[in-house]
Amino acid sequence: MKRKKIFYAELAYVAGIALLALGTALMERADYGMSMVVAPAYIVHLKLVQLLPWFSFGVAEFALQGLLLVALSLWMGRFKRSYLFAFATAVLYGAVLDLCISIVALLPGTGMTMRLVCYVLGLLFCATGVALLFHSYIPPEAYELVVKEIAARQRWDVGRVKTAYDCISCAVGIALSFAFFGWGQFEGVKVGTILCALVNGSLIGGIDRRLTSSLEFRDGLKLRSLFEK
Repeated sequence: MKRKKIFYAELAYVAGIALLALGTALMERADYGMSMVVAPAYIVHLKLVQLLPWFSFGVAEFALQGLLLVALSLWMGRFKRSYLFAFATAVLYGAVLDLCISIVALLPGTGMTMRLVCYVLGLLFCATGVALLFHSYIPPEAYELVVKEIAARQRWDVGRVKTAYDCISCAVGIALSFAFFGWGQFEGVKVGTILCALVNGSLIGGIDRRLTSSLEFRDGLKLRSLFEK
């Protein structure tokens, strides 16, 4: 039996954030549509950046995730320490996302081939990033945390809650696109968004199985208890 290599949970967190940000930046460059989860933030960014030049995609991400965490706290009737760490993750992700967008913008070519390459790589990087974050004890972004908290409180299947959340997020993205840019123009939610919705779950599951077949995830630091309340 092949011995698994040790991969620390803290490193999985860092690598997950970096890959998720790079993947999102590549999908933004491809312009075939963002994932259904980040589409609302992207559309809000496209609208507000016209008035506020500093309102980047990364800023929109952590701003909306902050509002989402406030809504979750009100619904739960309490504020957990993990929510604060989740917001810190959102801020970190937002900063890395803006950096990745700046780097990806330097890539040459704007033709269909380049756009397809960016989309496919973006999809793979995002899925790998999410799979890695599954193996870290540090709270993920608000999107995943909300799904986990709702499923736990209502005792619902987390997979079904995730599917419902993705559908609601996609619907919100479409509504925002219509509200901000009119019925004749889709922004953020395009054919790539639909494809992502269809394959993302299976893709994440497949990558996660490959990771766990060759890697053993362990805590490198004794910090798990800090994030669990």
